[in-house]
This record gives sequence, structure tokens and C-alpha cells, in this order.
Amino acid sequence: MLRWSPETPASDRDVSNALVAVGGLFMMSVDAVKFIFHRPFQAREFLEQSVFIVRVALLPTMLVAVPLTVLVNFTLNILLRELGAADLSGAGAAFGAVTQVGPIVTVLVVAGAGATAMCADLGARTVRDEIAALEVLGINPVQRLVTPRILAAGLVALLLNSLVVIIGVGGGYVFSVFVQDVNPGAFAGGITLLTGVPELIISGIKAALFGLIAGIVACYRGLTVRRGGAQAVGNAVNETVVYAFMALFVVNVVVTAIGIQFTAN
Repeated sequence: MLRWSPETPASDRDVSNALVAVGGLFMMSVDAVKFIFHRPFQAREFLEQSVFIVRVALLPTMLVAVPLTVLVNFTLNILLRELGAADLSGAGAAFGAVTQVGPIVTVLVVAGAGATAMCADLGARTVRDEIAALEVLGINPVQRLVTPRILAAGLVALLLNSLVVIIGVGGGYVFSVFVQDVNPGAFAGGITLLTGVPELIISGIKAALFGLIAGIVACYRGLTVRRGGAQAVGNAVNETVVYAFMALFVVNVVVTAIGIQFTAN
């Protein structure tokens, strides 16, 4: 049995077991980071998982990003028109897409699609005793399965964030110029008014952190499924979504606050 894996399933009413689960999650995270620098690195697994996450998350990302972008720009442009500052719609669209829309869509998609798929995969392997078989063969499941998945989730989240930002700015331009009659030159000129390199860096850091955290939660719940068969795997998948959303939104608030202080200075 993995050293950080609880011997019994955690009860929702048992605080001590909840703390044990948090400790196990932290210990698995430490092990996963440690194995990043150990050889051999599972490059093939990393590439396969990256492609897998892209395949399950790309379409949902586009489906969520487009309507959310339209909603944000529509509301923002109405406010700017009331204030007589419609020419600043480009600044608002770029700032919103980079600082909030991109990372939030990344949260929704990575945790809702990518992390659940990873949890289901590892949970099924755990129920079929494939993880135990790896340990019997002397193969560390964290090095073989967890570390590549966490890194793949972080990389894909970063790429998805870039895609959402492009969709956000491009969609904001199309909607503002062709639907709400904003001057195209004013929109383009305002894009860099509030958004620069520091905001892009912070947005990328947030997205990568979201992916890493979602991957960690998914892998931990998948590997700690103990009994119950398909029902236990399903419960683990549901818990992955809830726990990942809770953690990611808290991290979003903290990193956003730190980023504001960083850019202000």
C-alpha cells in the first residue's frame, strides 16, 4: 500500500480522517514533485496524457469560452456606454479575458473534464488491482502514473488559458465592433491600455497552478479508491469535481490578490 494512502475510506463526519486525507494529498504531492527530477522520466506517458486531456477538454473549452466572452463584453459595453467611455471596451475585454475569463474557464474545463477523466482512469486501475500489481513489480505508481499526469494537466491548462484569451479578445472585438458599433480602431488601441506582460505572466501562472492542483486532486482520489467497484469510482469522480473546484477558486482569489499587488508595484 502506498505510504500516504489511508487504510480505510474517509468518512464525511470524521474530522480525523479528513485531516488524514489532506495529509495524504500533501504527501503524494511531495512525492510527485520529487519524481519530476528522478530518472527515468515517463516522457511517453506525459505526452499520451497531454494528448488525452486536450482531446477531452478542447471542445468544452471553446463551448464555454465563447458564450462567457459574449456575456462579459455585452455587460461591460453597456456600462461603458452609460459612462460615455465606449472606446475603452478593448481595454476591458483584454483585461477581463486575461485576468479572469481565461483562468476561470480553465478551472471549469480542467477540473470538470480533464481531472474527472484522469480520476476515472486511475480509479478503475485501482479497483482492478493494477496499482497493487505495479507495486509488487517494484514500480512506483507515483513516478509511473501520477507525475506525468500532473505535469500534463498543468501544461494543457496553460495552453487552454492561451486559447481562451485569444477567443476572449477576438470574440470581444467581433461582438463589440459588429454588434454594438464600437469603433474598431479604438477597440484595438485600448487592448494594451490595462493589459501588459505582467498580467499575461500572472494569468499563465494561475492557469498552470489550476492544472497542477486539479491533476493532484484527481490522481489522489483515483488512487485511494478502495472498495465498492464502479460505484466507488463514480463517487471518487464526483468528489474530484467538488474538491478541485473548491481548491481552484480559493487559489484564484489568492493568486489574483498577489498579482494585483505585484502589478501595482
